[in-house]
Amino acid sequence: MADSNSSTDSVSIDVETIYLGGKEHVVRTGCGSMSVIVYGDQEKPPLITYPDLALNHMSCFQGLFFCPEAASLLLHNFCIYHISPPGHELGAAAICSEDPVPSVDDLADQIVEVLNYFGLRSVMCMGVTAGAYILTLFAIKHRERVLGLILVSPLCRAPSWSEWFYNKVMSNLLYFYGMCGLLKDFLLYRYFSKEVRGTAEVPESDIAHACRRLLDERQSINILRFLQAIDGRPDITQGLKKLQCRTLIFVGDSSPFHSEALYMTAKLDRRFSALVEVQECGSMVTEEQPHAMLIPMEYFLMGYGLYRPNQFSGSPRSPLSPSCIAPELLSPESMGLKLKPIKTKVHAAQR
Repeated sequence: MADSNSSTDSVSIDVETIYLGGKEHVVRTGCGSMSVIVYGDQEKPPLITYPDLALNHMSCFQGLFFCPEAASLLLHNFCIYHISPPGHELGAAAICSEDPVPSVDDLADQIVEVLNYFGLRSVMCMGVTAGAYILTLFAIKHRERVLGLILVSPLCRAPSWSEWFYNKVMSNLLYFYGMCGLLKDFLLYRYFSKEVRGTAEVPESDIAHACRRLLDERQSINILRFLQAIDGRPDITQGLKKLQCRTLIFVGDSSPFHSEALYMTAKLDRRFSALVEVQECGSMVTEEQPHAMLIPMEYFLMGYGLYRPNQFSGSPRSPLSPSCIAPELLSPESMGLKLKPIKTKVHAAQR
């Protein structure tokens, strides 16, 4: 174990965990410890993930990584490093209420310490909503450390009035009632479309039901701290032009952050960014419609020389077909090299 006198020393848990062969590392940073679950061959290029509020890799990315075609594509090309926000990992204890609440800059800088711990120079990044904001801020502050950004329902502006109101309600619920049923309803609205959340006539889907169970495992104080950090985030629009990496954005057209994703796409350099809109889907495309991400990611990764044709070429690996993708994205010039904005609709009948 590392010397406990240093606030940035790190320790690794040697016991193999149950996360499909992944191994947990606890990285001690200047702003507290972080859990990182590592999957795959560490000799391969690194891909780091960062989840949305109140989630970790199991509740935010398992739909994507449990999809055999996505696992084949991503694990063949990358070693995956799932980073959890402080106190969001499985089995996390409550963080002391007297500890200072980290800012979004603190959270972004923690990622640098994680990369340094593993000896990683530059990484591919994948984040969802709040996690997408943290990774974008990290990419702006440390441009040389980021190869590319895959962002799902991302944010780049300070909270709108409506988001501020929702965050205030959730903060009060967390403080006074903890992980109550009403708070879960607010969070599920943040994550999923109404088709998944269910209605009076249609029961809640298995995805939403499983998410409710996983939310029960979170410590209220830990979620509140992350929410406070995200609620205090500054506008980073001006920094987007400084990005030196390609960016692929996914957003569901039923996401409460749909307009935020469109705004961010408009502010990015159009030569190196692309937008994929998924119809009848909420914010968490990784869970609700992970197949919709496959073909766009394949073409995005081609620009990096990272691509593995699916060995089950006859299987329906994605509800998207090449004919659904804008021709500009399929052109030799644009396969990851100069991605153009695209708008792809995925109909429910194709799922």
